[in-house]
Amino acid sequence: MVRRLEFTQPSLKGKLEVPGDKSISHRAVMFGSVAEGVTTISHFLEGEDCLSTIDCFRKLGVTIEQNGTDVKVHGKGFAGLTAPNEVLDVGNSGTSIRLLLGLLAGLPFEMTFTGDESIAKRPMKRVVGPLRQMGAQISGRDDGNLVPLTLKGSALTGIEYKLPVASAQVKSAILLAGLQADGETTVIEKERTRDHTEKMIQSFGGEISVDGMRISVRGGQTLQGGHIYVPGDISSAAFWLAAGAIVPDSEITIESVGLNPTRTGIIDVLREMGADMDVILDKGTGSGEEIGTITIRHSQLHGTTIGGDIIPRLIDEIPIIALVATQAKGQTIIKNAEELKVKETNRIDAIATQLGRLGAVITPTEDGLIIEGEQSLRGGKADSLTDHRIGMTLSIASLLADGPVELENEDAISVSYPSFFEDLDRLLS
Repeated sequence: MVRRLEFTQPSLKGKLEVPGDKSISHRAVMFGSVAEGVTTISHFLEGEDCLSTIDCFRKLGVTIEQNGTDVKVHGKGFAGLTAPNEVLDVGNSGTSIRLLLGLLAGLPFEMTFTGDESIAKRPMKRVVGPLRQMGAQISGRDDGNLVPLTLKGSALTGIEYKLPVASAQVKSAILLAGLQADGETTVIEKERTRDHTEKMIQSFGGEISVDGMRISVRGGQTLQGGHIYVPGDISSAAFWLAAGAIVPDSEITIESVGLNPTRTGIIDVLREMGADMDVILDKGTGSGEEIGTITIRHSQLHGTTIGGDIIPRLIDEIPIIALVATQAKGQTIIKNAEELKVKETNRIDAIATQLGRLGAVITPTEDGLIIEGEQSLRGGKADSLTDHRIGMTLSIASLLADGPVELENEDAISVSYPSFFEDLDRLLS
């Protein structure tokens, strides 16, 4: 689908609450399904990725009731899950397939996973390798690197594994497998990544040890259902933070947004660039996740260098940070971001080419981007390349363009933010 975006001297003002956090919504359904008893989830993200996770667990015999953003999961424990009668289709969701491979690796039956064209290109060996070390039997294209993948349940043994890449998905897959493994499983991170899995294990009554970069779980644990409130997704809020900072005469307040420190790199970068921003931390959600309110106003920004251990804390926000950098004074350099190449698209190339179609001068590098500042954007045709974050970045860019922007494959945005354009209209009115 193509959406025409055209604005005349826009400004964005108002308050809003962004949809629930995608990472937490996925995990709440997963943990609720393998826990004993009922789990209720509030402010669940109704995006396509999270709905794919629900669909997979329904095929595994779990009763899940959904009423908008309220979800009730009738947990069956690990032992209560049943062999699916059909393929588990994760759609566009890398989180679903990588975490499910770990969570389901110890079950005593066979299942096959598939996904859409994007998932068919994304590397799974980074998860498959350590799971095989634990005893999982996984086969598929390119020796298990590409879907479709078939998982044959088998007994697992705990391992100590040092992550070669900073990836919360890989870490989580190993820890989830460790909950069913014989003995203890330890993951050693090279850089701290988002810790929703660790917090979720504790919320469901599990035991987990975090000692610096060493995270350990023991096998044979039984989890208990409960209530999970999903805070607003800071990765979705990032688009309004960017818009508030770069669109003249704008002031935006985002309420009830997640402020988990492993996810707030976008706030640190905007502050470093000179953004006029207030952040108020509330008391939290009761499940270990920080939550608060952010207000941002249009301001003069300056370029910066982004790299090192902050990258895992803002990896999903780099597309919109790149757009912000085009409006800042001076040059911005993003480095150590090789992980962008294995997202829904190769985001390094996608950012450079698609913002380039709107007049931005952005140079891709092996591990990031070099972005010139104080650029004027023009109207034209641009393509999300079926990547939701590229689509939203281009939509915000259209607010600065001197003519209409025709956005191809705009429907990809529904993966994580189904109400994005409604919220945009609300802030413009």
